[in-house]
Amino acid sequence: MPREKFQYFTDQMYYTLLCLTERGCGADITERLKNLTGGRIVIGPGTLYHLLELFLKEGFIIKTGTDGRRIYYILTSLGRKRLEEEYQKLRLMARDYEICLFGKEVSHNEI
Repeated sequence: MPREKFQYFTDQMYYTLLCLTERGCGADITERLKNLTGGRIVIGPGTLYHLLELFLKEGFIIKTGTDGRRIYYILTSLGRKRLEEEYQKLRLMARDYEICLFGKEVSHNEI
């Protein structure tokens, strides 16, 4: 059985969508990503534009206009929903880490 598309996000996928909670072009995304992560996460232009095309096809983002060669995008409500799902998954993983390594029990209401 084939794996569901976008079942798992890479760091680049997650941060690309996160950076598009505000309208931006590829250069904006790259700069936001650098500032947000302190350079910890890097995305090359080929990967970035490939992800933007995939996200457009899935309806996670839309084009909002152009300025010369720059194409501007923003997150859709579907993209925001998928980003929230990924965030909640990451929170659960962090909770499980704390339980296993520190014996810290965290209620599901705290997540």
